[in-house]
Amino acid sequence: MRQIVLDTETTGLETSQGHRIIEIGCVELVGRRLTGKHYHQYVNPQREIDQGAIEVHGITNEFLNDKPLFKQIVDDFIAFVDGAELVIHNASFDIGFINSELGRVPDTIDKIESRCSVIDTLKMARTKHPGQRNNLDALCQRYMVDNSQRDLHGALLDAEILADVYLAMTGGQTTFQLGGSNDASSQGAEATTEIKRLSPDRKPLPVISASAAELEAHEQNLNNIAAAGGDVLWRKLQSEQH
Repeated sequence: MRQIVLDTETTGLETSQGHRIIEIGCVELVGRRLTGKHYHQYVNPQREIDQGAIEVHGITNEFLNDKPLFKQIVDDFIAFVDGAELVIHNASFDIGFINSELGRVPDTIDKIESRCSVIDTLKMARTKHPGQRNNLDALCQRYMVDNSQRDLHGALLDAEILADVYLAMTGGQTTFQLGGSNDASSQGAEATTEIKRLSPDRKPLPVISASAAELEAHEQNLNNIAAAGGDVLWRKLQSEQH
């Protein structure tokens, strides 16, 4: 599966007030691995940026004066994300802004959802961690993802960080640093996990099938559970699959 982890920065919070996209950052995942391919573009919004927004992302009006308009980069952007599953934190915000920009460009698609499916990692996090803070910084702390370079928000950096968070949140490769100088018992609250990505050159994992004796023992255990009046969920799952 090809996934694009995406983030945007904007001039403000509401498209209804004429706010625009000023930065798009995307990184590509294929088979849950970062490929190294990315898309990054600053955009001239043709309007002033709210001061509150500048304090969040640090992008100024002067910096964007010589940057291309959205209509000039829209084809390259669509080509990069076309057919992928978009992974976005608070997707309604970014999708709303992207669709607003698309609506300003004649002869292009009306909605990005017509070319891509969307996963909202904020909704996912709220389901997994109800009642807790689930912004990107909080998830970095929860899943031990390094965001030490994130003094200000930036679309490409946030997309890269979100990719690590998404992989960790959905069962990505993690390694607990235990034993020796990194022993969790000696570090207490400072013990951390480090995100480890599998090498694309790794050998396929071996598939070990159960022996006839093991299958027979398994069936006997299921029979014992059934004889004791237990609910044999394994057999229910097998019957549903067949």
